[in-house]
Amino acid sequence: MKIEDAMEVNVVKFKSTDKIVDVTQVLRNNKISGAPVVNEENHVIGILSEGDIMRMLEFHSPKINLILPAPLDLIELPVKMKHEMDELAEDMERASSVLIGDIMTKKVVTISKDAQIADAAELMDSHHIKRLPVVDENHKLIGIVTRGDIIGAMVKGND
Repeated sequence: MKIEDAMEVNVVKFKSTDKIVDVTQVLRNNKISGAPVVNEENHVIGILSEGDIMRMLEFHSPKINLILPAPLDLIELPVKMKHEMDELAEDMERASSVLIGDIMTKKVVTISKDAQIADAAELMDSHHIKRLPVVDENHKLIGIVTRGDIIGAMVKGND
């Protein structure tokens, strides 16, 4: 079975100048975990995933011993928690202005519509990725194939 038989042609895609706050909302609304980033000519220039977003955020957590807290830990806990919440709010504020071109994965593995499903599965496995943009002979985005699409094609092929 070929990629064109399994790929999704209605692709959610982004521009490198899109803000992360807007992109995260699109990802949530579409119930997807990533999407290609294209330029004005619809060439794939990157891919953005939830992993890219997570790596951008700095997570803070109070460092206290919750099994047997020291008396000083108990006294300092409210101050530490306030400090951690302030840092988290600053991270979120900073994240809202980040452009996805700054955090996207720039080395993108792509596939052609004429490739076989098995080729896509092998690429995804060897590169540890969950989606492959499908490009035409001019390297323009024409679709996307995900792990779910491959599994669906295998099930469909066995019917």
